[in-house]
Amino acid sequence: MSSSGTAANDSSLPISPDTTRVAWVGTGVMGQSMAGHLLAAGYALTVYNRTPSKAHGLVASGARLADSPRAAAAAADVIFLMVGFPSDVRSTTLDSSTGALAGLAPGGVLVDMTTSDPTLAAEIAAAAAGNGCAAIDAPVSGGDRGARNACLSIFAGGDAAVVGRLAPLFKLMGNAVYMGGPGAGQRAKLGNQIAIASTMVGLVEGMVFAHKAGLDVGRWMEAISTGAAGSKSLELNGKRMLERDMEAGFYVRHFVKDLGICLSECQTMGLALPGLALAQQLYVSLLAHGEGGLGTQALILAVERLNNTSLEKKGE
Repeated sequence: MSSSGTAANDSSLPISPDTTRVAWVGTGVMGQSMAGHLLAAGYALTVYNRTPSKAHGLVASGARLADSPRAAAAAADVIFLMVGFPSDVRSTTLDSSTGALAGLAPGGVLVDMTTSDPTLAAEIAAAAAGNGCAAIDAPVSGGDRGARNACLSIFAGGDAAVVGRLAPLFKLMGNAVYMGGPGAGQRAKLGNQIAIASTMVGLVEGMVFAHKAGLDVGRWMEAISTGAAGSKSLELNGKRMLERDMEAGFYVRHFVKDLGICLSECQTMGLALPGLALAQQLYVSLLAHGEGGLGTQALILAVERLNNTSLEKKGE
């Protein structure tokens, strides 16, 4: 096994379970599955989570539990982050006493897979470079199912050579596409969220229309799934909405955070995206009803409330 910082940044030494120690910060809905794939592939894994009990499954499978991001990074050549908000990313990486960069040895790599602020990604990349390390922003799309099935879309930003060397690790989680320099991965993910947001609005509006028109909504979804209206959102969330399964594969509160970052970027760019703004307001209404802990499929509830109806009701 390597001393810290050999495999990650040395192109002559490929990343493998024999040469590379890995750490993971943030073992929630997504992170637990993603880190689990690395552990199952034979990588020595150190984990940290603010709520240690959420890491117990990984620890029971052989991971080592650290007491801070800094301690996790000190035990790793490559450390991954999958936390909630940009403020969490900042404290987890840049805090001088407990942050990951304070513990990562020169040559190490930090990979932030949280959806976060592109300017923060660039700031972290600069701070990492100042420490003789590298930082990659690599947010993902695909939700809890994509994480469990290792078929996530991964949007990678940063040094192209470092991203290339991380390929053996990314392949255990999904398909990574290099998007450009620091922050480019985050901007690609924000574009992804913009596309999803309006797609979800269209899907739930179609479902509510079908319901009010007296159609069998399940049969309607089956009918449109093979035509031009078919989508990954329909595939992943249609049945969940119909069955009133609002368990989070991706939290409403995190999606509202993402859409807020999108709107902030649009303001900076002088870009008007009214569909994004509408979707963000509908999701904010879920927060107002205390539904931030539900999954993004809960958007159906907001459109139902606007129309004083529910897909659960019969005989309207």
